[in-house]
Amino acid sequence: MNNQWTMKKFMRGAVLLTIAALLVKALSAIYRVPFQNIVGDQGFYIYQQVYPFIGVLTVWTSYGFAVAISKLLADNQTSEDVGQRKTIISVAFIYVSIISICSFLVLFLGAGTLASWMGDRNLAQLLKTGSIVVLLMPFLALLKGSFQSKGQMEPIAYGQVVEQTIRVIVILVGTYLVMKNGASLYTAGSTALFGAFVGEIAGIVLLVIYLKSKKPTSYFKGRMIVTPIKPIIKDLTVISLSVSMSSLILLFFQLVDSFTVFRLLTDNGLSRILAMETKGIYDRGLPLVQMGILIASTLSLSIVPLIAHTTHKKSGRNATPYAQLTFKIAFLFGVAASLGLILVLPAVNEMLFETRDLSPTLMVFCAQIFWLSLLLTMTSILQGLGKVIMPAIILAIGLCLKIISNFILLPTYGIMGAAIAGNIGFGFITLGLYMYLRSIWTIRYASLRFYGHVLIGSLLMIVSVTGWTLLADGWLFDGFSNRLAAMFTAISSVLIGAGIFLIYIAKSRIIAEKEWFLLPMGRRMAMMQLRFNTNRKGSL
Repeated sequence: MNNQWTMKKFMRGAVLLTIAALLVKALSAIYRVPFQNIVGDQGFYIYQQVYPFIGVLTVWTSYGFAVAISKLLADNQTSEDVGQRKTIISVAFIYVSIISICSFLVLFLGAGTLASWMGDRNLAQLLKTGSIVVLLMPFLALLKGSFQSKGQMEPIAYGQVVEQTIRVIVILVGTYLVMKNGASLYTAGSTALFGAFVGEIAGIVLLVIYLKSKKPTSYFKGRMIVTPIKPIIKDLTVISLSVSMSSLILLFFQLVDSFTVFRLLTDNGLSRILAMETKGIYDRGLPLVQMGILIASTLSLSIVPLIAHTTHKKSGRNATPYAQLTFKIAFLFGVAASLGLILVLPAVNEMLFETRDLSPTLMVFCAQIFWLSLLLTMTSILQGLGKVIMPAIILAIGLCLKIISNFILLPTYGIMGAAIAGNIGFGFITLGLYMYLRSIWTIRYASLRFYGHVLIGSLLMIVSVTGWTLLADGWLFDGFSNRLAAMFTAISSVLIGAGIFLIYIAKSRIIAEKEWFLLPMGRRMAMMQLRFNTNRKGSL
């Protein structure tokens, strides 16, 4: 009875952690829209040049290392392992502290050099401001890892939401006040980066309060025992990188753009101001892509862990159905989200960011949603199977392809070249991961019937949305202001396109009702599918 209660408690915590992670990802995408509206394209360029530096370090340390610490602690849960757990805690804290301090020194002391490599020396002040964020990483990693190893997901979930909410508030309010007082765009960028520091302080305070409200955990008691440190460091490194790999790859692609896009644009004839604005408009694609891959993120956080559990079961249902379902849903909604956004992109661009500038480039940029939806899912499946090295190699090769493609395509095609380069890199990674996954797990992930119905549903969406946008843009909303008309066009087009696509998918039944029930919020889709097909049978 106690084990059952513990499992139920753990599952409730896991669901809460999934919801919290989705809220954090949604906030991370959404705040960029009002931020861009406050600082403009040039200010958005300034912030996005530096953000990937901080993002890579925070994801790796506060997320990746937290999971690694929790796993090592969970593997030493018996009472006689108190000394071992104490050793793990101490080694992990020192190790992450060394990484954080070294990262701080590189960012703070090397700010001028890094800014020079990016082609804009004024970015040095933002790098120095952002560098203080990484100093808090050891505390977050240790606290989160300790809670997670005990199955106490609630404080982690609440901490993540509070941390991100405070961060967003400081960014938007602080930036607004700074701009209102006539400060420079670089000062506004520094203020935005300082918001991350304030948010993490709030997260740490909340976790400490929660820790003190409970009985002190045994992880911080007892004596350390003499044990080899090298295996602990190796496990911390491998596990932290493997679990954060899929999140890091998008940030690394942004980092490549930070070092190459602005410099290549100016080297090929654009003025510095125009190059800044062009890069800022190009960066509008990031929040759109982040919102587009939320469904894939949901899958990675909820369905895919079942694969790791069922893979090691000796009896009962195996992992194959879960892998097939996860792949099909990722493919289905990857196509729907990327294609749907591409079709309404000009109106969405104006609705969110005031102008339709570079809409063709952003349409190509948003095609990355499809690749990332599959990439995130397959990386998580492989992680559940315990495969880490080959996915890391494939991701590294894809990153190199992005770098090479930027240098080849940007001088010829301008900013469009960077968007194409991103698709080349992510496309290679996705195909590489799929081929590797097929080689180690020879199952049929989807039937030809599935792909055929997705194609037909996509064609129906293209025809309906294209026809509606031509009507709406050309006549229906012509009497409204440009931005208001764009809003009506975008929202109505999304509703029409999504409605037609989902209705067709429901009628085709390429995802069974019992499969929909396994997905977060899939109950409504299952009920709609049952209703449509019951009505069809009745009419026959």
